[in-house]
Amino acid sequence: MATETLDFEDPIAVLLKEVEALLLLPHTDARNREIESLGRRIEAVRAELYASLTAWQRVQVARHPNRPGLEQFVKLLFTGFVEIHGDRRFADDHAVMTGFAEYKGQAVLPVGHVKGSDTKEKIYRNFGYARPEGYRKALRAMRLAEKFRRPIIVFVDTPAAFPGLESEERGVAEAIAVNLRDMMLLDTSIVVIVSGEGGSGGALGIAVGDRVLMQEFAIYSVIPPEGCAAILWRDAAKKVEAAEALKLTAPDLLKARIVDEIIPEPIGGAHTDPAAAAQFIDRVLARVLDEVKGLDGATRLARRYDKFRNMGRAGIDFVDEG
Repeated sequence: MATETLDFEDPIAVLLKEVEALLLLPHTDARNREIESLGRRIEAVRAELYASLTAWQRVQVARHPNRPGLEQFVKLLFTGFVEIHGDRRFADDHAVMTGFAEYKGQAVLPVGHVKGSDTKEKIYRNFGYARPEGYRKALRAMRLAEKFRRPIIVFVDTPAAFPGLESEERGVAEAIAVNLRDMMLLDTSIVVIVSGEGGSGGALGIAVGDRVLMQEFAIYSVIPPEGCAAILWRDAAKKVEAAEALKLTAPDLLKARIVDEIIPEPIGGAHTDPAAAAQFIDRVLARVLDEVKGLDGATRLARRYDKFRNMGRAGIDFVDEG
């Protein structure tokens, strides 16, 4: 039972404190019955709250410090993971993790962002902000996966690409652009899962694939709500309005055909039960991976190109030139 609650979860926080107080009492049948009763009330309140989250509340859930990401899912979904380090040009970016593993008896390449769990780990992972060497490492591994005909499974969870001076000096924009081009042409199956924050080009730099899936309470946007509010209203406090306007939630993106399918989450979000969240991913991923693998290379590449080329056409008429 997660004890760290978000701003809108005050009713749950009160009940959790009652449970904590009861856990300090001696073990009795009455105490255990009361804890079970409170547990049922917490689940009921949580289900009611999460049935009608606003866009900003979904942003908060996607950013929850205990939200599972690639590091946890590697342990829950894959076996025999062997990590690949470095881009063979500059350094090893710890904000991006990749390596070969097995998924249901098949060799695959998981790749994605890692934010870290505690303070020390977050600093080590640069809070999930990837530098250019991270994108180059990811592409180096993906090319190996293409060479050995291994499907690529991407987990996206980053606020953005790292905007620091050294990142710009080493060509972060170029690294992302190269990934966009080359991932479109990789002749192997690619399934993308937006598992937390899908932030701008930092997310898109590894998010080109045959299917783009999205966890129920993840977000995916061209800019964080705070940045959008600062630009449009010159007031970061208008982040709630910005989150609504950006249409960054899974239902919004499914409607706009940016993502192909929504992966359900446990009641209260993936952070309340990472193992259950992994089971939801497993059910959808196994089916979608089989569908994509069933296509021949030429058909798969053509459909991948058409998928991304047609994004943005909904409700907008324009003519291609050339």
